[in-house]
Amino acid sequence: MEVTGAQALVRSLECQGVDVIFGLPGGAILPAYDPLRSSSLRHVLVRHEQGAGHAAEGYAWATGRVGVCMATSGPGATNLVTALADAYMDSVPMVAITGQVPTAMIGTDAFQESDITGITAPITKHNELVTDVERIPAAIAEAFHIASSGRPGPVLVDLPKDILQATSTWSWPPVLDLPGYRIPGPPDAERIAAAARLLHQARRPVLYVGGGVIKSDSHEALRELAETVQAPVTTTLMARGAFPDSHPLALGMPGMHGMYAAVAALQDADLIVALGSRFDDRVTGKLAAFAPKAKVIHADIDPAEIGKNRTPDVAIVGDLRTVMGELARAARALVDSDGPTDTADWVATTAGWKRSFPLRYTQDSDGPLKPQHVVERLSAMTGGDAIIVAGVGQHQMHAAQHYSFTKPRSWINSGGAGTMGFAVPAAMGAQVGRPDELVVAIDGDGCFQMTAQELATCAIEGIPIKVLIFNNGFLGMVRQWQELFYDERYSEVHLGTTIPDYVKLAEAYGCAGLRCEQAGDVDAVLEKALSISDVPTVVDFRTHDAEGVFPMVPVGRANDDIVLGPEFTAAEQQAAARKEVIAS
Repeated sequence: MEVTGAQALVRSLECQGVDVIFGLPGGAILPAYDPLRSSSLRHVLVRHEQGAGHAAEGYAWATGRVGVCMATSGPGATNLVTALADAYMDSVPMVAITGQVPTAMIGTDAFQESDITGITAPITKHNELVTDVERIPAAIAEAFHIASSGRPGPVLVDLPKDILQATSTWSWPPVLDLPGYRIPGPPDAERIAAAARLLHQARRPVLYVGGGVIKSDSHEALRELAETVQAPVTTTLMARGAFPDSHPLALGMPGMHGMYAAVAALQDADLIVALGSRFDDRVTGKLAAFAPKAKVIHADIDPAEIGKNRTPDVAIVGDLRTVMGELARAARALVDSDGPTDTADWVATTAGWKRSFPLRYTQDSDGPLKPQHVVERLSAMTGGDAIIVAGVGQHQMHAAQHYSFTKPRSWINSGGAGTMGFAVPAAMGAQVGRPDELVVAIDGDGCFQMTAQELATCAIEGIPIKVLIFNNGFLGMVRQWQELFYDERYSEVHLGTTIPDYVKLAEAYGCAGLRCEQAGDVDAVLEKALSISDVPTVVDFRTHDAEGVFPMVPVGRANDDIVLGPEFTAAEQQAAARKEVIAS
């Protein structure tokens, strides 16, 4: 059967099981939009290509499937760059399809020409400029295979306009030709055995869980391993929800704004088992001072991460679900033959730290509204049964700290790149992927204004996300740093709370708009917001303009220098520095 390149593209996407594309048409990609009209694919027309990219990310985060976005050449393609960089940093499976000027015009500085494959080479797992119409099915099939296998990531396929208009004979499935692409096989049995021995011998082990556990859907294997070896569990910003916060072994999030117990446990551990984590600077603080007493087991699907920042004593390359399952079985065999692990005192110590140094803030009934209070009330009212999407900044940290996560893929955020403007479009994508579930975007007033236009997309497409804006009138995280490290010289961080009027803005976009200024009104406003199901809902929470995020490890300092925050006394801070457990 003879088909155009554009028809081959659409048929290839259908054969890959794609159900939705987030995109915005333009001249070079226009041929691809014609066959979309008669396809099974849903196209969500965004208001900005960056929104398309983040929506594809949100869809992928929420479903575990590959997210797809499409844009035209030149600025359309370059507007995807931020989302591609974000997906690359956070290992999000995504395929971006871009139009390109006709092949004969490439390199002539033609209208809306950009070398998008060159631009995105450092921030994609793979990309390709297709120069033969016969190549389209294989290019798409390979893109999806690469994006979703091994360590997931974004792939870009660039399609010149004349290639989309040319004809070829349709054939599926294509033969994949990826001679340089290798996926790690089963983990080494000897290294599994060595890791199991270290775990059985350890007296102060900690499981340091990263986003790879979410990406590999290995949360059940994680729980089995933790309970088998009785090791406390820390879940990084990328792994919130991989291990339920209510579990007795859960210590919460480590790192710069992590829970004290998680930070202290990693510092005092005699063994760290790093699972799909990369010893990121926001977790380790001063790397040379991180976990000085610990041996390290490092397991990851990507061999490039092993030893990149911390040299492991045992390195295991492989799929985490398999690694943790085999490690749990090997550990169980040692328990059965040699007796249980001796970690009871350690578990009791870390539990004591949780009691002694919890997250703490003060919400006066007649005082300024605290963002932590809003998150805690949202958590209580949803029972942890919601998909929470965050932007970047103080609100992101408050959400990660104070929402009690119960299951994986219930927390979506921009971790590695720290992309402001992520929340609204990513929530849109998550809601499309899981239409029957509650999706709540927690955003700051700075982040929200970067991609607020996607509210129009949500309203028109019937995507009823909830957007909670923590409106403190500042670029809050930058303000906090200027307060602490720049002698309170606040330079270009004041946004104000009057412009825009978020309630009117929401209504102008066809959404419901609400406002809350008092702590006593939070429950009623949240209840009303959560009850609206026919249109998107935006809530303007007027939060305290000077509230910080604590605990905090100052940049460049060791994790032992963690600052608990102003709600703790000097005596408590000193006890924390000594890693004491305060008698209750």
